[in-house]
Amino acid sequence: MNKPPRKRNKVTSASSSDDTPADNQDLEENPATATITVSAVEVTELNQEEQSDRLHLERKVERAFFEAGKALTELRDRRLYRSTHKTFDEYCLDRFGYNRSRSYQLVDAAVVVDNLQKCPQIVDILPTAEGQVRPMTKLEPQEQQEAWLRAVEVAGGKVPTGRIVKDVVQRIMERTQVPNTYQLGEVCQILAKDNPELRGKGGCWGIVSQVNDFSCTVKLWDSEYTVDLQHLKSYNYLPAECEQMRVICDRITRVYSGALEESVQKFLEMLGKLNRAYLTALEEKLLNVLESEYGAEITP
Repeated sequence: MNKPPRKRNKVTSASSSDDTPADNQDLEENPATATITVSAVEVTELNQEEQSDRLHLERKVERAFFEAGKALTELRDRRLYRSTHKTFDEYCLDRFGYNRSRSYQLVDAAVVVDNLQKCPQIVDILPTAEGQVRPMTKLEPQEQQEAWLRAVEVAGGKVPTGRIVKDVVQRIMERTQVPNTYQLGEVCQILAKDNPELRGKGGCWGIVSQVNDFSCTVKLWDSEYTVDLQHLKSYNYLPAECEQMRVICDRITRVYSGALEESVQKFLEMLGKLNRAYLTALEEKLLNVLESEYGAEITP
């Protein structure tokens, strides 16, 4: 006959709950009264040489965008990219991953910082990021220095944020803004420099459809854009020429779409950059063919 299995004895630690000291029991019951011991960490002071090295390295980090802009400027001006790339834009994108806008943001920022360093009142507090400089590229050199000094003052004597600089620049621009003299129906050219929102529209012409205090709404062949005055240039066309361009703009708009063949799109976009108030006989003939092909109705 088999014997029933033995009951195993429960294994207990050397210090069972019964043996727990009273003090430990109190801690478990009331954690708020627990005392935590923290080891002190000794802070080693920097000697004079280390302090100097730290400051030097910090300045290099802060000026990284400035040094990048200076280097890009030299690479562009000396055409040191020509052995591997046809254009500076292609080189920057391939080598550094910078598109055209980013490359020129750094280049323009370096120009501004160089200008700030010429101001006797600006000694130690200089921009530490490209975003702090970007708003000032719209100003004249003397205004850039004025804007930076004012921004540092607003920031309490510290390096100002890009938002503070932008607000100061906006006030300066409003103070120095010339009256808006553009008129409805006027034909203007788009100047896209320093404005990423107008990328791809540089050199295009458009018709002023709304006149604002410091900007105009301009109709191009593909859409309407609100453009600051510094990014517009009037063609000074006669009223009859402006009306002729309005008709051409309307005709291109009716035909143009993103679904067209690339060659057709390129032709229409080329018409959108004309610097004359008329179409040649061949351009007129080609536009007529496209209007007929895509069913665009011409309104007198």
